Amino acid sequence: MKYTITNRDDGVDIDVADLDEGKEELIEAFQACRDGRCSCPTQEYEKVETFEIHSAGESIHVSIKTRQGENIEQSEIANCLEHASRRVSGD
Repeated sequence: MKYTITNRDDGVDIDVADLDEGKEELIEAFQACRDGRCSCPTQEYEKVETFEIHSAGESIHVSIKTRQGENIEQSEIANCLEHASRRVSGD
């Protein structure tokens, strides 16, 4: 799994590619975060206004819009992606 995290003025974009296995499980993990059931070790979710998930082929794109005046730390997103990846792979 490879991912990139890109800051925008109003949020963050996350692109995940090279998903040989576990794509559906990763989408489910993203959906849990979107629905407020996130198991990631972070409080950054409180800063989220909208959370959109798009899937195509072997990649996933997540667009997060933050609440006005808030910023999400890329390091927190990276920690969450690593956490989700471990859960998907069973490590």
